[in-house]
Amino acid sequence: MADEDKDKEKKKGGSKKLLIIIVAAVVVLIGGGLGAYFAFFSGSGEEEAHPEPTPSAVVVAEAITVNLADGHYLKIAIGLQTTTEAHETVDTSKALDLVISQFSNLEVAELSTNKQREAEKAELTEKVVEAYTQEGHEYVMAVYFTEFVIQ
Repeated sequence: MADEDKDKEKKKGGSKKLLIIIVAAVVVLIGGGLGAYFAFFSGSGEEEAHPEPTPSAVVVAEAITVNLADGHYLKIAIGLQTTTEAHETVDTSKALDLVISQFSNLEVAELSTNKQREAEKAELTEKVVEAYTQEGHEYVMAVYFTEFVIQ
């Protein structure tokens, strides 16, 4: 009887060692997997080669009058915040064309609140920045309304 108890205790001790070794191996494998994941895949997803553009001069375009969709008029002038990458004076023709396209389909009611104007400005800024980006270089980074009159 005593011999049987000793054999059972030895088996229990051996299985505990085996269990500890297995748990330790699993922990090491999980740690290695997490380490590899964070080392190779935890990037922000954006290229870090392009730093934020640095603001330079503001180029002010002449005021234009846009016919709104409901028969009213919008007199608008914009300023383009250029970047230091814009070595020459920026031609405002593209931006003015985008202004006409953006606002000619709108009615006065769609521009009556500050929130609506800011939403249109944000959309216009996105289009203008895209139009003035060439080969990954942003030449314009923001659009400012310098005049905004609805009649």
